[in-house]
Amino acid sequence: MAGAGKSSVGKELAAALDLSLIDSDDLIENQYDQTLQSILDQQGHIKLRAIEESVLTSINFDQTILSTGGSAVYSPKAMRYLQQHSMVIYLEVPFAQILERVSSFLNRGFAKEPEQTIEEAFLERQGLYAEYAHHKVKNTQDLQSCVSKIITLF
Repeated sequence: MAGAGKSSVGKELAAALDLSLIDSDDLIENQYDQTLQSILDQQGHIKLRAIEESVLTSINFDQTILSTGGSAVYSPKAMRYLQQHSMVIYLEVPFAQILERVSSFLNRGFAKEPEQTIEEAFLERQGLYAEYAHHKVKNTQDLQSCVSKIITLF
């Protein structure tokens, strides 16, 4: 979910474990030479999710930490690929804390149904994140605390 700390935790975790970091949102933006929001505005959330699936299933995991976009979970194909080739960690953050961390969802490339609220998307995604995760880690405190919890899983 946007605001869960995927990018921040990914950077710190990669540095702590001396691994490379891939951010799938950055990969998409670089490959398509557009922001996620631009893709979403021009092609819609279904197309953005299809692009995300294609990018995720092409990643070669070799000493790599991957930070995915929050909508990756909508692709069973991508999530099965990630489960088979990596350890999937769900960063659990309560909705109220997500709202504290994210001042606006308007330009984040947040792929949801047009009529769906942010809270409805959050609730829908929670179950999917839990379904696909090998591990759940609460990310409600400081960044280093979350990274330390994850390191113990290796």
